[in-house]
Amino acid sequence: MKTNCKHKFSIKSVMSNPPSESSQSQSSTKQKTSSNQLPLLLGAGFFGLVGIGLLASVWNLMGDNKASQTTTTEVVTSAPEASRPPATPEEHQQLVTQVVNDLERDVLVGDSPTLGNPDADVVLLEFSDFQCPYCARATGHIEEFTSEYGDDVLFVFKNFPLTNIHPEALPAAQAAWAAGQQDQFWPYHDALFESQAVLGERLYVDLARELGLDMDQFNRDRASEDAMKAVARDLALASELQLSSTPTFVMNDVLIPGAVPAEFFAEALERIQATQ
Repeated sequence: MKTNCKHKFSIKSVMSNPPSESSQSQSSTKQKTSSNQLPLLLGAGFFGLVGIGLLASVWNLMGDNKASQTTTTEVVTSAPEASRPPATPEEHQQLVTQVVNDLERDVLVGDSPTLGNPDADVVLLEFSDFQCPYCARATGHIEEFTSEYGDDVLFVFKNFPLTNIHPEALPAAQAAWAAGQQDQFWPYHDALFESQAVLGERLYVDLARELGLDMDQFNRDRASEDAMKAVARDLALASELQLSSTPTFVMNDVLIPGAVPAEFFAEALERIQATQ
């Protein structure tokens, strides 16, 4: 059972040159930053208590998909240098725990769109691609989960466009960010996934008009450097976590790959809360 989009891809010059498939062969200069430069902690480090058990559950759920090829990410911004993800789920979980525990909660959440309780002890990050069919499937699972557990969780949306296989992922992310500047991110987000088969310029404009957005501001915002920076920040975090597929979730410091059912998120939440 496939639960995510997974493919080798390269994002070149995110700040000034939107990526395209033709840019993949170009060389780039990558600048390292270390997660330990950012102080304070999020979560209590659940790898030993929670992560292994959940990893076993999710990889059993995903079945043969766990053998899918890994990928690399190149981001020319202030993003850390990405490398091939760890060889095993257990090693990847250890890395995610280390990175999350090195970062402030405010850094992890940033200016990203959120749902749920902003003061919740549990933060659920989703790294998503608007053109990924598994991400579209995951929206229903997340809606079901947050409708029941919204008081216990802060849900945070992060962009992770796989531009090598999804040419509309980045333009869609920029359009959604622009809608968010007029407080319409979530309706725009939902509409993009509902109309995933026809992603493109006409859809982006039509959706903005249907939501009553100021069109001049919308077009200016989605073409802005700030829009590119917002996506680049999400990509930098994904790179630091060495993520390689969409959707990927991180609940506090527990790695959850794939469009798993709402019940799995509930199980993860219960295990995390039991350790707090």
